[in-house]
Amino acid sequence: MELQEIVKKLNLKILSGEGNLNKEVTKGYLSDILSDAMSNALKGSIWVTNQTHENVIAIVFFKSLAGVILPDNLEPESSALEKARGKNIPVFKSDQSAFDIAGQLFDLGLRGR
Repeated sequence: MELQEIVKKLNLKILSGEGNLNKEVTKGYLSDILSDAMSNALKGSIWVTNQTHENVIAIVFFKSLAGVILPDNLEPESSALEKARGKNIPVFKSDQSAFDIAGQLFDLGLRGR
């Protein structure tokens, strides 16, 4: 499933990475522990996290994740958003909880590892 389909179906607000919405999303991942995401998130995953700092963007980049969704209308720190825009990394926000987002991703057919 392409990112643009997920954006539309979950009504996500695009904060960066508009040029990469054709990326294929293969899995879902939910964690707020950065070392956990570094160890366990798989390439092509969409990551749902409450973390909003630059290290999130670094993980998305180095792990080749499809993008990241911030729940509960969280905003990334300005330095994180600047880095994401510089690397064209898809970052989204939602007014829904992480739990609800994960459930919707599951309903769309995405699974974890």
